[in-house]
This record gives sequence, structure tokens and C-alpha cells, in this order.
Amino acid sequence: MEKQKKKKSHFPFRLNFIFFSVFFLFSVLILRLGFVQIVYGENFKRDLERKEDITVSTPVPRGKIFDRDYRVIVDNTPKLAITFTNQGYSQQEILETAKKLAKLIEKKTDMVTDRDKRDFWMLKNPKLAEAKITTQEKALYANKKLTDQNLYTFKLDRITMAELNQLTADDLEVLAIYRELSKGYKFIPETVKNEAVTEKEFAVVSENLQVLPGIETGTDWDRSYLFNNTLRSVLGNVTKSGEGLPADQLDYFLARGYSRNDRVGKSQLEMQYEDVLHGNKSKVKNITDKTGNVIETETVFAGNKGKDLVLSIDMDLQMAVDKIIEEELWAAKKWPGTRLTDRAYVVLMDPHTGDVLAMSGKKIVRNSKTGKAEMMDDALGTFTTTYSVGSTVKGATILTGYKTGAISPNTYFDDAGIKIKDTPIKKSYAYLGRLNEINALKKSSNVYMFHTAIRIGKGHYQYDKPLNFSNKNSFETIRNSFASFGLGTRTGIDLPNEQTGFKGQSKLPGYLLDLVIGQYDTYSAMQLAQYVSTIANGGHRMQPHVVKQIREPARDGETLGPILKEINPIVLNTIDVKKEWLRRVQIGFKKVMQEPGGTAYKFFEGAPYSPAGKTGTAEAFYDGPLRSHFGKEPPPVMNLSLVSYAPSSHPVVAMAVLVPWAYDGKEDNRANLKIGRRVLDTYFQIKRK
Repeated sequence: MEKQKKKKSHFPFRLNFIFFSVFFLFSVLILRLGFVQIVYGENFKRDLERKEDITVSTPVPRGKIFDRDYRVIVDNTPKLAITFTNQGYSQQEILETAKKLAKLIEKKTDMVTDRDKRDFWMLKNPKLAEAKITTQEKALYANKKLTDQNLYTFKLDRITMAELNQLTADDLEVLAIYRELSKGYKFIPETVKNEAVTEKEFAVVSENLQVLPGIETGTDWDRSYLFNNTLRSVLGNVTKSGEGLPADQLDYFLARGYSRNDRVGKSQLEMQYEDVLHGNKSKVKNITDKTGNVIETETVFAGNKGKDLVLSIDMDLQMAVDKIIEEELWAAKKWPGTRLTDRAYVVLMDPHTGDVLAMSGKKIVRNSKTGKAEMMDDALGTFTTTYSVGSTVKGATILTGYKTGAISPNTYFDDAGIKIKDTPIKKSYAYLGRLNEINALKKSSNVYMFHTAIRIGKGHYQYDKPLNFSNKNSFETIRNSFASFGLGTRTGIDLPNEQTGFKGQSKLPGYLLDLVIGQYDTYSAMQLAQYVSTIANGGHRMQPHVVKQIREPARDGETLGPILKEINPIVLNTIDVKKEWLRRVQIGFKKVMQEPGGTAYKFFEGAPYSPAGKTGTAEAFYDGPLRSHFGKEPPPVMNLSLVSYAPSSHPVVAMAVLVPWAYDGKEDNRANLKIGRRVLDTYFQIKRK
């Protein structure tokens, strides 16, 4: 019993001790909190109220663009720059800074507008500006019948030209600088001058930064093109430093974290790969006091330079093809009937991968200042403009005939002209005799294709009788088949604004006959290149691409960074034909270039690389820049085209040549064949090297 009592007496003591200890600790904590709140509370509150964190993003250098051999095509050229960051300065403070800066640098005034001058005059002459408001207007304003904006507009409108002319040349220079300082956003650097900043200007501004609030000296960049205008229209453009985000895409870029004055790609390759080339901007946190003054700056993220693009383009080949087109275009202009001839296009592709090796376009334009004709880059036209191409599509016509059962291998037709009631006779350029499909391709028989089309449409032809088709979907059948080769549809090239071409609207039977010889719908040079690649590689429609790799920025001392992404070949579809059928078309294409009687034989005779291909001539309506000179009826013109691949047995290159409006009249200058032979010769010469 005694032991039990002893145990009971110890338990309350321990419990009381624990309770007392906890009570003591809580008391100390409460006292400490009270001390902090009462003694230091106001100080902490003031510190909290006086600080504000504002994070600002700063652009980083844009990615470079290389050709397939890793030669730089587009780079960034650094240049001296003077910038201004508005940290909450008043108009008067900004004006004072502009006045000081105007004494140190030269600033062009050509961007100053009449409205700028009026605003500036009012800023300089506030009392004179106020005197332009009448007593009655002041009374209306006091009664809230006029707004501040109303009064400001009255002042602007009442400034006379004589008063504006009081602004001196020095005033206008101050205004030009003030204009740049005023248009920025708080804490976002704005370029004041980055063109032709002299070393003296840079140095003297740097020495006076302490009296120029918000002004900084540093470097900006310009895109530089190391191959001058070669491929220039495809490479695209970047907005200028004073331009900022494009107005029509402002919301798009702002939603992705861009600043309003960021420079972005605004066309073609620069725009298509903006997310890659732009990089990740550095982020700087500005800690300001209650009045907006920066009291501390902290780098949150150093940023990453834009990633680099490696193109599939071979710039040696590109420049050589450009030169060939220029020389042959000028030569063609010496022929009769070439008053409307002004452009030509060539595309070279790897038929197995879709790599675009060269995409060349040249256009003759009239210089607005000198009035002289000169050549400009129009590589863009290889996929943004379409034309009737003529007989180059006949390979697709034969394969469509096979697929639909309209013809079978070794089907023969007589090349005698076709006469449909109430229409002119439709025939080949000469009577070619009785032909199978291989020789129809070799000699380019129109009539063979007409009979094939009639069978696809399930029509019954009789000389000088009406022609009707029981297959009401014959146009769709042929167009869908052509699209499987890349004709009349998007090729999928990794550039914006690709055009699919014009499809003729009428479905009268005669137009179906025009469709199968390439004289109804229109196609681009890129579509022709994809089409002939599909025939060359065994039936796979490859997606063309100009970007081959995306690489991380190079480290210091290195030319190239590691590969981030490799652009692998993409098969868009495989045409539904038997190998035997495709082989027969390939034989026909080979005969076109390598056998006497072939339409390209005279130009490709003896070519050591065993070419295969198809020529094309289409009568078309001229719709070029001189169309208005001819009123309602411009003359009919002839478009010339050529598709080819080589070697015929194991192709390594596919080519499309397109010369719109090559001539009018009967003098065929054969510009397509002259260009094509020189281009393929050049390709294999460069390949051997």
C-alpha cells in the first residue's frame, strides 16, 4: 500500500511541472511577439509599403541560320546603342534628359510628325497653350460639359503654323529624342539611337550617365546576311528596333510573354521559326520604393540565346542556280515574243528525304528611280505562285489511268485529233501515229491523254458528236489522284503562305481533257518537284522541308552547338499503284531525255548522269504586272516547264523548272530546257567536288 501511495504522489508533480513549463514557454513567445509588433511593427510596415517587386524581361541574341554545310547564312551583327528605361519619370524630367542628351548625340528628325511638333510646342509653352482656351470654354469645363481631352484638342488645333515654325533645328532634335524617351513602357528599355552611333557619342554619353537618369549605353544587333540577296525572300525579315511587335499579332505575342518593343520574325523563315530563333529572355527583378525609384536590382534568370537553324539548302548550289536563271532569263528576253517574260523558278530536292537543296526564283522588275530593268530574288514564288504547267503532269495522268482501270500496260491509241461537237479540234503538236503509254510520254501525245480521260469519265467518243460522261465525279477522281503526287494540294513545306493553285470551275467534258494535259488547273514549282520526286523514289510523297536541324547555341569557342532536333523524312502518303505501272512511267520519262524523238533529247543527249523527266508547254492567259496595258484581252502566252530526276536508276536529285509567260507567238525559246540542262550539269559538278 505504501508503494502505491508513493507512485500516486509522483504523478501529479510531473504533470504540474510539464504544465508549468509549457505555460512559461508560451508566455515568452507571446511577450516576444508583442515586443516585435509594438517596438518594430511600424518599421516593418514602412519597409513593406516602400518596396515593390517588378520583373522585367530583356531580349537575348537571336539564333543563327546555317546552310547544310554549316556555313553561316544569317548572323547577328552587334552595334552600339543608347537606351532609355523609364523608371517613373515625369514629362518634365524626361524633357530635361532629352535636352541634355541632344547636346551629346546627333539624332535624325525625319520621323517627327506634325502632331509631335504640336505636343512639343505645348510642353514648351504651357502658358501660351493655356491662353488658347476661352473663358466660355473654361466655364463649360468647370460645369463638366467639356473634358480634359476636349480642351487639349482645342489647344492642338489652335496652334498656328507660325508658332510651329518657331521650333528651331535644335528644338526638333530635342523633340526627336523626347519622342523616343516618351513612347516606352515603365522599366522596359527603349532604344533611343542604334543607327550610326559613333564611338565618340558612345563614350561621351557613358561619361555623363549620372546626369542622364534612365539612359544606358550598350549594344544592339542587326540581322546580317552573309550571302547578300541569295534566298533573301525566303529567309524573311525581323522587325526593326523602333517597330516592335507587329500590330496585327500584338495579342498573340503578348500572351506568350513578349514585350511590346521586342523584335520578332515578321515573314517567312524568321516568322515560321520565331519560337526557336527568339530564345529565352533574361529576367531582372527591380525592387522599387513607394515613389517608384529603383533601390535594388536582382537577376532572376540570365536567359538563353536563340537556337540555331541548319537548313537543307546548299548555298553553293543555290547561288549557281540563281546565276543560271538570271543568265537564261536575260538571254530569253532577246528572243521574239518575250515582252511579257519576266520570271523563272527552279526547285531541287532530294527525292528520298524531302530535303530542299535549292529553291531559286528570279524576277525582272523596273527600278522606280532609274527606270532600268533589274533582277530581284523571288525564291518565294516557288511555292506562293502557281501556273498552268502543261504536259509535265502526264505521268500522273497515265498512273491515274492505270489505277482507275481506264488503261492497262501497253494500251494503244491512235494520235488522230479529237473533235467534239461545236468545239475546235483537240490534237497533239503533230500527228504521232499509234502509241502505247510509254511512247505517249516520250513524244508527249495529248491525244493519248484525252482518250485516257474519256475512259476515266466513262464517256463514249464519236467524231464531231457531243461528249458526255456517265462518271459524274471524273474531275474529283483525277484531282484526288493528282493530289496524291502533290499536284494541286499543299506540299507541307515548312514555310508560311503556301498556295495550292487555282482549280477550274467548269465541269464541261472538254475541260477534263485540258485537265489531264496540265492546261486547266495551276501548280507551283514546289508541287512539281514533289510530284516528280514521288515518281523517282518509287511512289512515296515526301514532305519538303528547308530546315534540317535545330541546334542549341554554340558554346564559347565553338561554331555549332549540340543537336536539339533532327528533322527526319516524313512520308505524307504512298500512291496506290503497282510497281510495274510506276516502272513503265519511269521508262517513258527516261525515253523523253535519252532516246531520239524524246521531247527533251536534243538538250540532254549525252548527259553523263542518265536523266529522266518530262517537258511541258501550256497555253495560258497572261495575268502579270503588265496586264492593264492590254485592256480586257491580254494576249495568250506559253508557259514552259520541266520535271526531271537523275540518275534514272538510283535518283539522288529531283528537279522542277517553271518559266511562266515564256513567250507569245510561235518562237519557242526553250528556256525551260536550257535552264534544266545547265542546272543538272551544275548539280553533279558540285556533287563530284
